[in-house]
Amino acid sequence: MEQKKFDLNSFIGLILLGGIVFWWMSTQKPAIEETDNSTQTSVVNSTESSNTNNTLVKETAYQNDSLKQIALKNELGAFAQSAMNATSGVSILENEVVKLTIDNKGGQIKEALVKNYKTYDSLPLYLIKEKNASFNINFGTTDNRILNTKDLFFEPNVTKNGENQIVSMKLKVSETKFLEYRYEMEPDNYMVNFSVRSQGLGNVINSSNPINLDWSLKGFRNEKSIKTENTMYTNFYYKAEDEVDDISAGKSEILNDVDWVAYKQHFFTSNLLSEKPFNNATITSTDLVLNEEIDTVFTKKFELKTPLELSNGELNYNMKWFYGPSDYNLLSSDKYADTDLDQISDLGWGIFGFLNRTIFYPVFNFLKGFLSNYGLIIILMTIVVRIIMSPLVYKSYLSSAKMKVIRPELTALNEKYPGKENAMKRQQETMAIQRKAGVSMMSGCIPALLQMPVFFALFKFFPTNLSLRQESFLWANDLSSYDTVFKLPFSIPFYGDHVSLFPILASVAIFFYMKMNQSQQANMQAPTQEGMPDMSKMMKYMIYFSPIMMLFFFNNYASSLSLYYFISNLLTIAIMLVIKNFVIDEEKIHAKIEENKKRPEKKKSKFRQRIDEAMKQAQEQQAQQKRK
Repeated sequence: MEQKKFDLNSFIGLILLGGIVFWWMSTQKPAIEETDNSTQTSVVNSTESSNTNNTLVKETAYQNDSLKQIALKNELGAFAQSAMNATSGVSILENEVVKLTIDNKGGQIKEALVKNYKTYDSLPLYLIKEKNASFNINFGTTDNRILNTKDLFFEPNVTKNGENQIVSMKLKVSETKFLEYRYEMEPDNYMVNFSVRSQGLGNVINSSNPINLDWSLKGFRNEKSIKTENTMYTNFYYKAEDEVDDISAGKSEILNDVDWVAYKQHFFTSNLLSEKPFNNATITSTDLVLNEEIDTVFTKKFELKTPLELSNGELNYNMKWFYGPSDYNLLSSDKYADTDLDQISDLGWGIFGFLNRTIFYPVFNFLKGFLSNYGLIIILMTIVVRIIMSPLVYKSYLSSAKMKVIRPELTALNEKYPGKENAMKRQQETMAIQRKAGVSMMSGCIPALLQMPVFFALFKFFPTNLSLRQESFLWANDLSSYDTVFKLPFSIPFYGDHVSLFPILASVAIFFYMKMNQSQQANMQAPTQEGMPDMSKMMKYMIYFSPIMMLFFFNNYASSLSLYYFISNLLTIAIMLVIKNFVIDEEKIHAKIEENKKRPEKKKSKFRQRIDEAMKQAQEQQAQQKRK
């Protein structure tokens, strides 16, 4: 209940008002009537009464101005007094997915609990708790005071509108004059309608001073791998001028036409959206992790500072809060379709994001409808991807087989045209043999290049897929983070203080895949020409270097990603063995190449003609230099 205290300004005003009324009544006594023939006396009295009335009008006008000033001071005093003296307490907004605790002090969200999720150490998952966030509006008053709403007490009122819950927080001058924060929560929705408006405060808020909104939040650590969460997937996103972008930690930007800002952590996000865009808004992101080896409470600090505009002397902003998961499936649903918030789900840029949105998420969601074990879903998804990619593997292996067949002819060319002086001629003859055989060096490279977008797309898909968070498979208790089979008593640089098994299995699989692929690539390569580096030696080093790199790099990554690469490499090895032993017949390939050689050569394309002419000119220039 609001406490009533002695108000000196009001008391002085009452005394002045009482004095004016008493003086006015004493000067309005009727004149004493004389006899009918005393006309002169009546005229004199009438004249005196007229003079008195003129004086009273002037005095009353002066007193009315004084009263207006007193009333204004009383309003300002009442506004500040109400804000300072209201009682402490909280109001609750809660539905099936989120619980918000709103504090009377500041009228702001004191706690934001995301239901149905836990932290990495099985605690309730709060995005706001223990004063890690602050929402404040700073403004000046017409009596030269500076007020911060975060320091003032609001008066709460909890109501319902059908199934919607409403909490109204007001800073009151009177019942008709106030500043209001209004929260409205729908059932089963992470989005909460939030409005900031004032009523009747045109003579209280000083429009010549800037009105500033400040919102800051320090993100709690929620995931097991602080390095992965903070470095890779925690960021400050914003939508400005209809484009979604982000800023790096340690940077600050000034933006116009800002529709929303998102303090996005690995799997969860805190967002403020506004129907009226913010202009001249300053956003800042600060990294709070000084040492990843030390247990960390907060990851980053996010800040938004933006001026607010008055409309007809009043504040009127319709906004929304969103406290919940940064799940692509959720944010791309019809419920949030008009917000573009799905773009904060880090699926990769360009073709990588396109593949995730149009192929991998639909396939994953389809499999999720039939299976509850996410490890099996990953394995099935890997099988689907490898089957789709198998034509590329076949194309690459077929090109390798053709190169193997013509390799003796290419070796003979090296012997026929030895030395650097014959390099151009040797190259021309090599290309002629390959053309007749229907073989191109690019035919082996292109299938490998086409598989790279898939590799990088899935590199984003698995670590950011909320469905895998805290889902177990075999020895991995969280497919969205690294698996641990042994804890080291020390930390190895770039590796960590634990041993993960899935990266080891993936590294072994990639070693055998590269071993097989080396023999295939050896067939693809023409015999090493004089003066050229021997690529086979480099490949020998890569066979050992790549698995070791993968072992170190993936030890702290999502075990789902390592599981995918392990299964993927096993399937690729199996597909290569099937193609080699049951699909490709080298004798038939050789017979077909010999048949192609007998056919008249097709007319060269203009591009091929230009290449041949360029090589011929280079050969002639080389011969001229030799004569000199």
